[in-house]
Amino acid sequence: MPDRILDLAIVAGYLVAVTVFGSRFRHSQKSLKDYFLGGRDAPWWAISLSIVAAETSTLTIIGTPALAFGSDLGFLQLVFGYLLARIFISLAFIPAYRRGEMYTAYELIRRRFGEGLRRFTAGTFLITRALAEGVRVFAISIVVSVVLGTGDTASIVIITLLTLLYTFHGGMTAVIWTDVAQMALYVSGALLSFWMALENIPGGWETVAPLASAAGKFRIFHFETGFSDPGFFSTTYSFWAGVLGGCFLSTATHGTDQLVVQRLLAARTEAESKAALLASWVVVFLQFTLFLLIGILLFVFYQQNGLAAPERLDRLYPSFVWNFLPPVVSGIVIAAILAAAMSNISAALNSLASTTVMDFYIPLTGQDGKAQEKLLGVSRIATLFWGAVLLGIGIVAGHISQSVLEDGLAIASVPLGAMLGVFSLGVFTKSTSQTAAGVGMAAGFAAIGYVTFATSIAWTWYVVIGATVTYLAGLLASRIVDSAPPRATATD
Repeated sequence: MPDRILDLAIVAGYLVAVTVFGSRFRHSQKSLKDYFLGGRDAPWWAISLSIVAAETSTLTIIGTPALAFGSDLGFLQLVFGYLLARIFISLAFIPAYRRGEMYTAYELIRRRFGEGLRRFTAGTFLITRALAEGVRVFAISIVVSVVLGTGDTASIVIITLLTLLYTFHGGMTAVIWTDVAQMALYVSGALLSFWMALENIPGGWETVAPLASAAGKFRIFHFETGFSDPGFFSTTYSFWAGVLGGCFLSTATHGTDQLVVQRLLAARTEAESKAALLASWVVVFLQFTLFLLIGILLFVFYQQNGLAAPERLDRLYPSFVWNFLPPVVSGIVIAAILAAAMSNISAALNSLASTTVMDFYIPLTGQDGKAQEKLLGVSRIATLFWGAVLLGIGIVAGHISQSVLEDGLAIASVPLGAMLGVFSLGVFTKSTSQTAAGVGMAAGFAAIGYVTFATSIAWTWYVVIGATVTYLAGLLASRIVDSAPPRATATD
């Protein structure tokens, strides 16, 4: 450990620096608009990078190389679906969100269906986002346990508390600008580790290419399971599961989930919201490609050196960084991995707090929004509360999680189908009432519950099934149970 003091100093220095940087934005927080939307003053490119940082976590960085190490580039099929989703959201959902002063995605549901369904969708977000983020928080301990040789949960506590500190003080402004800085760091760290991994393989890319090709590592598209194949729905990364599943998943996460919608609402104009969202796909595609290629390099490196892969592949990338990269370089890359963790936690904390205050506290207490100083205090208390919740879930997740990347995506996919279905009912129909939409959501949850626990259907289909069942059941229910005059559509 003495020869690692400089690496540990780099990691510690980064943690302190980013916390101090984010906390400096406290003085610009004068209202809820400042705290939850950054005053709508951030440029579109910063919001675009913040979107990517919000959906990237430690589990993405350590889980994606593990996927390519154990398989191939098939995960990119989902990423192509992400592009279709962003185009759809830009055309259908963003115009609806940009009408009027909205702070959360669930305000759209209130305007279209009423307060009851708004609270239900907002509550669903709070529960499921907390669970999914808890798995991401746990991923921090995997990295730190590799560095310190311990599984001590103190690592989770330290990272969460430091992130909580600057999110508590600086709100969305701090979140966006620390996201930009942290994303620059973790992408630079990934590029550095890619180059160093290549340097550790004699012959470089000329050695990697034929070995990886012979092992089928460069394969992206999987067409072997057709619609009539009995394994069509149980294959996680087939072409149709990837593209359709990725499209529906990303439409739900980026079109109905407060974690990302909050950033779209923080843009200055509708055009900048769309530019930020579409530009984020380019970054996401390059980012996933980079981490998958790192996984392929590690496959060749381990094969050439006769090394046994870790029993848990999630430890593969951080173990390589710490054990095979030279001092200073390894410290920089580990700091970069922790940067992704902090940006994701800060995004979750601010979105959970905004939904708590805007969709529950203010409506239930009758606050008119004018007591900004008091509401800022409540918002900070909500941030502290959710920090404690994520910390607790992260510690528990360590005892049950097997693959942190797929576990996080699977947890998020369970409710997102019903959420996407009900948002689609709100945006695209005029006659569906709150009752019918509620029936649709109940049917969607029932369907995905059955699929999750009673079938072998892959998680990539969860959102597709949940959204389709919710939307169709809502339309059917509107023909049977609706008697009230229709509300105006959210796009009117």
